[in-house]
Amino acid sequence: MTKAEVVQQIASQANLTKADAEKALNAFVSVVTTSLKKGEEVALIGFGTYTTVKRAARSGRNPSTGKAIKIAATTAVKFKVGKKLKDAIAG
Repeated sequence: MTKAEVVQQIASQANLTKADAEKALNAFVSVVTTSLKKGEEVALIGFGTYTTVKRAARSGRNPSTGKAIKIAATTAVKFKVGKKLKDAIAG
């Protein structure tokens, strides 16, 4: 599903204009991004929880050459599915 399709679905289900639905979606993405940058957890009860995880620097291999390379430390986003969403998908 593309962003435009998500906006369309939000607009129809919440009885909003497409412009208002897109503003709401953009605001949601902005709030989640800002919170994760601060290292905060974003928990949507029943849907899931967004958290950040720090990954240490490590060594790896270039798959095409086999040469050893250094992989820098990074922060990644992790999503844990909530019970309500998990149950809905499981059927």
